[in-house]
Amino acid sequence: MTNQINETVEDQVATTVLAEGVDEEPIESNRRLFTGRAYILIAALSALYAAFHMIALNGVSISEWTGIVIPFLPQFPMETWNFRIAHIAGALALGFLLFSAQTFRSDTAAPKETRLVSLLAILFLVPAVVAAATVIGFVQTINSGTLPEMGGLTTWAAFPGTEIFQTEVNWFGIPLLIATLGAIVTGWFERRERAHFAASDVVLALCGIVVAGYLIAIYGTAARNSVGTTFVPIGVAFAATAGAAMILELTRRVAGLALVIITAVFLVYTFTAHLLPGILAVQSAYTWQRFFGHVYSDAGILGPTTAVSSTYIILFIIFAAFLQASKVGDYFVNFAFATAGRARGGPAKVAIFASGLMGMINGTSAGNVVATGSLTIPLMKKVGYEKKTAGAIEAAASTGGQIMPPIMGAGAFIMAEITGIPYQDIAIAAIIPAVLYFVSIFFMVDFEAAKLGMRGMRDDELPKIKEMITRVYLFVPIIILIVALFMGYSVIRAGTLATMSAAVVSWFTPHRMGLRSIIKAFELAGVMSIQIIAVCACAGIIVGVISLTGVGARFSGLLLDLAATSQLLALFFAMCIAILLGMGMPTTAAYAVAASVVAPGLVQLGIPLLTAHFFVFYFAVLSAITPPVALASYAAAGISGANPMATSVTSFKFGLAAFIVPFMFFYNSSLLMDGTTLEILRAAGTAIVGVFLLSSGVQGWFLGNVAAWFLRVALIVAALLMIEGGLYSDIAGLGTAAAVFFIQRFLKPKPGIGIPVRGAD
Repeated sequence: MTNQINETVEDQVATTVLAEGVDEEPIESNRRLFTGRAYILIAALSALYAAFHMIALNGVSISEWTGIVIPFLPQFPMETWNFRIAHIAGALALGFLLFSAQTFRSDTAAPKETRLVSLLAILFLVPAVVAAATVIGFVQTINSGTLPEMGGLTTWAAFPGTEIFQTEVNWFGIPLLIATLGAIVTGWFERRERAHFAASDVVLALCGIVVAGYLIAIYGTAARNSVGTTFVPIGVAFAATAGAAMILELTRRVAGLALVIITAVFLVYTFTAHLLPGILAVQSAYTWQRFFGHVYSDAGILGPTTAVSSTYIILFIIFAAFLQASKVGDYFVNFAFATAGRARGGPAKVAIFASGLMGMINGTSAGNVVATGSLTIPLMKKVGYEKKTAGAIEAAASTGGQIMPPIMGAGAFIMAEITGIPYQDIAIAAIIPAVLYFVSIFFMVDFEAAKLGMRGMRDDELPKIKEMITRVYLFVPIIILIVALFMGYSVIRAGTLATMSAAVVSWFTPHRMGLRSIIKAFELAGVMSIQIIAVCACAGIIVGVISLTGVGARFSGLLLDLAATSQLLALFFAMCIAILLGMGMPTTAAYAVAASVVAPGLVQLGIPLLTAHFFVFYFAVLSAITPPVALASYAAAGISGANPMATSVTSFKFGLAAFIVPFMFFYNSSLLMDGTTLEILRAAGTAIVGVFLLSSGVQGWFLGNVAAWFLRVALIVAALLMIEGGLYSDIAGLGTAAAVFFIQRFLKPKPGIGIPVRGAD
């Protein structure tokens, strides 16, 4: 049967496989496709939004360059809170204009019955404009110099009964909420042609800017000191409520309902926690004004998640956009085909290699699946893999891209922001875990190919390795990034240098980047950034709930109680929480939430800070292939045509060895580069052998087919002994593996529970 499959493949694959278009961003089903002036407007706004970040992060002042002071032009470096507020506002405005509340059908004509809804949405422009005009008035009042000062800051006396309070409520807060909530609801029903703006989305874009304008103005006064207290201005609570509602709606549009539902659960918890028993209870109820006055601060939405998305993530999205413009992604995949395609089950090995390379510049597991899987999954099916297996291999490999240094799908930057550990230390510590992950997937894939008797791809089907080597200079931007980081440059400066080098390198390719291409790259970066910014802001709401209610600390106490019984049990419980919180969420959001709930408890157990956060991060990443909600597996199933749940179960099987790796950190910190060179090498070597044995036991292939179930169990036991990391356990593991080899090689047991007697039939 296998020979027939291989012959069929040889007939079907007659031309060289070349990756083309893996750099191109997939067009979401609800993204608007503008033409003409509308496209020019959106393209300009997207490019300006991305370029604004590049300029701001590098502290470039256009006024200093030109000697001309331009009114309303931001001065850099910007104040931190103002920069983050503007960062979110730009994503909200662009996101609502680009992504519809509804998916588009093949027939894009606007149904007549929604015209009344569009007219209703237009009416919501009135309160939005009223709120905007009020904010302009507030700014003029603050800048007039007529208000008293306190500690060098202008006071903003918005207490009940004052004129400012009444204005904030009647002319800013209420109109803003009416416009925001009204536009969100009408957006669910309003349908417009794909190339046209929806009235409700225009209203929401305006409301996002109004919220930012108010918060920047008010947070520039002494009122900022009252954030999180009962004295916070009522207008801040109104602005935060509208801002949170828009963040939730945009997250729904660009990332689905999973994160929105989880955030909604946390919001409900905030206002009902005083009614709950046990560790979930709080002493007194939180008022609406206090919570929403707290959530739009650096303890919530403007906290670690937005800090990272507004600096490192947006910078590396720009870097990725420049690489895409120069077609480096195509080269990465073709290089993977040229080097790994000849191995048995070739396309599956290519998927592992290519996904690791692409994962360095891709912020989501599902996005990595779409980028490389559209090419590798059909080829895996052609060489004999089942549909679900082909999808599962790509999902597992693409998920590993999120732990591949130096970029790690932006997760490393969030970890650095939360822990205070230098990014370089995190990237170095990630090397062995990333190797173990991909080695485990490689073994699982290789043993699957061996069991099925698969072949590799022929030379005439693959890109020429000599040609790939002549273009190896396309790795230069990645190399410059790594070298700059380890020479002590800041992440921002290193990322900027790498981005500039990508433009320079493109001049040695057919895809030279001139001014138009650079503008196009910035435009692409602006669009690409919307999803991750919305997700990070939404995760910030959850972080705000956790910081206000203290529920994370109470979970830490629960882990301490469990640890009194068994540390292993506490770690298992922490694993379950991290995976559960991460289901359905992109990696960055999954880790940010889990780090707030789980990691502090692990640190209190005495686990080193870096180890605790890597433990949480690893499982947050693996949630993408963990049933029942496995985003990467579902994306792969959409390409392979397999059942999504069957694909997710199979991808979980292929990644099973990786679920053991985080526990290895706990028992042997040398795997995170914490130890002498000899200790690190020994830990890495025994761990790789352990992963090999575990993969052998799961797949039933140990230097040949393992027919007897008890030998597979013995291999798994040997793997766990090797993984434990002690000298005696390593010796026991190697001895068990040797015994399995002897029994398999010389006694040759058949499937069943017994070992056949020599000479018997």
